[in-house]
Amino acid sequence: MLELKNITYRAGGRDIINNINLKIDEKFVAFTGPNGGGKSTLAKLISGIYTPTDGKIFFDGRDITDMSITDRARLGISYAFQQPVRFKGITVKDLVSVASGKSLSVGEVCDYLSEVGLCARDYVNREINASLSGGELKRIEIATILARGTELSIFDEPEAGIDLWSFNNLIAVFEKISREINGSIIIISHQERILNIADRIIVLSEGQVKDDGTKDEILPGLLRPAACPALTNKT
Repeated sequence: MLELKNITYRAGGRDIINNINLKIDEKFVAFTGPNGGGKSTLAKLISGIYTPTDGKIFFDGRDITDMSITDRARLGISYAFQQPVRFKGITVKDLVSVASGKSLSVGEVCDYLSEVGLCARDYVNREINASLSGGELKRIEIATILARGTELSIFDEPEAGIDLWSFNNLIAVFEKISREINGSIIIISHQERILNIADRIIVLSEGQVKDDGTKDEILPGLLRPAACPALTNKT
């Protein structure tokens, strides 16, 4: 379980995150809310990219507040960026193997690629470079997180910068993961279709939790245009 106690993060002379308290143990949790509300900052605090100014972060009862991103990764926390990193000279097989922490066979890598809807034989020996589209990179990144088998996986706007076909496939991937994962997923998103498969939706605005509940409790209010102008049902 992830627990945030009185988390505050100050930058540029203002509170980006202001005294947030949360306990998260559901399988699929979505952070949403207006742009600039603190969603990505909170995710980076959880993953260890940022360190809170005040407050404590606990993971499975252990205080990880001052742990590095590397140490948190060892504990089982993964973070997927909005724009996945490209690695010239590294193949998809290499990347998935590194993520898993062991040398994987071609067949094992192909299994992970198939999980995210990629035709394995077309990708296993491809380099992680500019020849791959945004949607392909997103799905390969998800495959690496599956290979790691982390207890908590965080995705920052996975729909950003991808085409409609890739987005539809991502939805299918996340639906599958949410059914099968042995752990929790946190996804930052404005997309109605992603929010609609979440077990819990947390609305962040001005660095604070403005609403928190099941999708049936929260989503109807978000779909009112005045409630969350950034929310969209298409990419």
